[in-house]
Amino acid sequence: MNKWMITAAGLLFLTTGVHVFLGGPEIHLPIQESNLAPPVRAVAAVVWHAVTVILFVFGGACAWLARNPNPPLAWTLVAVQLGFVALFIGYGMTLLGNLTVMPQWIIFSLISAVIAMGVRADKATAPGAVTA
Repeated sequence: MNKWMITAAGLLFLTTGVHVFLGGPEIHLPIQESNLAPPVRAVAAVVWHAVTVILFVFGGACAWLARNPNPPLAWTLVAVQLGFVALFIGYGMTLLGNLTVMPQWIIFSLISAVIAMGVRADKATAPGAVTA
């Protein structure tokens, strides 16, 4: 059992909960209660719930990776997390002028590092692995 992947799964499920229960009232509900055009509110709702699905599925994928090493899947998860990091840093700096209003880049950076450590741990324990 890969403890790094279990940790990544836990972080992703925790992030899903924060997204839904804290972000929902702070971000999603005000958008839905706004005077924005219905199509804009509808797209925002789809994107909001799509992120919820992605975070939850990624948590499940990391839980699965804990017992079933699959480096291409793991690196795909890392790439998406790093994409999130780039988006939060890029928009935080360009639209808000700081990284503190949207600190989500921190958790996605951590998740990326934990998954990478999980891949490294799998490689070290693979049959035929050379240990120093």
